[in-house]
Amino acid sequence: MSGTELSRTRAWVLAARPQTLPAAAAPVIVGAGLAWNDGVFALLPALAAFVGAALIQIGTNFANDYYDAIQGADTEAREGFTRVTQSGLIAPDRVKRAMYLTFAAAIVIGSYLVYEGGLPILVIGLLSVVSGIAYTGGPYPLGYHGLGDLFVFVFFGVIAVMGTYYVQATAVLAAPLSTAIPPNTVTWVAFLASLPVAALSTNILVVNNIRDRKEDATTGKRTLAVRFGYRVSRLQFAGLAGLAYIVPGWLWLAEGFDPVVLLPLLTLPIGVMVTRTVWTKTSGAALNPALETTGKLLALYSVLFAIGLAL
Repeated sequence: MSGTELSRTRAWVLAARPQTLPAAAAPVIVGAGLAWNDGVFALLPALAAFVGAALIQIGTNFANDYYDAIQGADTEAREGFTRVTQSGLIAPDRVKRAMYLTFAAAIVIGSYLVYEGGLPILVIGLLSVVSGIAYTGGPYPLGYHGLGDLFVFVFFGVIAVMGTYYVQATAVLAAPLSTAIPPNTVTWVAFLASLPVAALSTNILVVNNIRDRKEDATTGKRTLAVRFGYRVSRLQFAGLAGLAYIVPGWLWLAEGFDPVVLLPLLTLPIGVMVTRTVWTKTSGAALNPALETTGKLLALYSVLFAIGLAL
């Protein structure tokens, strides 16, 4: 492979941002663990849910790269990871085309999930794709108006976990192409299990917004960190981390799960460490590693949580 080809390949990897894929895998892992516990685990729908979620994540990354650049939100002062559109590594029209192709591939994968889960999955899938674009694009970019945190919490947490559980449960319990929600496919426990994933996925964005607060304030990107300052964002991070560690205890004490559901508490030292960094640092040199650590925390927590739920 030539140096030019290597550079192009690396540029596309940078644009896809594979370090964010734990946010796509985590809800599927947890949803599959709970489905195993409830006797409704189905391998093919679970795998399709992961591929679809990963494609939506990558498509959203392409959208962020493209729209942040053309709207001037990415500047030379940026302390985060390299953005390929702003830096000129890939032409804007090519990044935009990749975004649409990736979302189209997600829709193709989603067609199988619609077959298994029916109309509710069609609605969820279309909303996920539209929201992935609207996060930084469209007439009212969610991330530019302080709604990015809510978007991640809902779509990459609650809906992703409950949707993964739902498509497996419908594959086992219901006929294909349902137009309504079959019984026992949307549960209170599935909602509870989604909250730690939602919280830790959102914390990835919180770290990003704390790091970029000064630049975002100058470019008109009104994240929660810009609107309310460092202290509120740090409290948000700590509160979401706390929620992640409360839920296993609730499932044990109030929902009748065995103590093995407390396995995610093994990650608590990592959670404390990264919270301390977020609470005291603002520079990219400190928060870029914290961002990666939060992603790794999400992945490890989710694997241990899924094991605890399954057992």
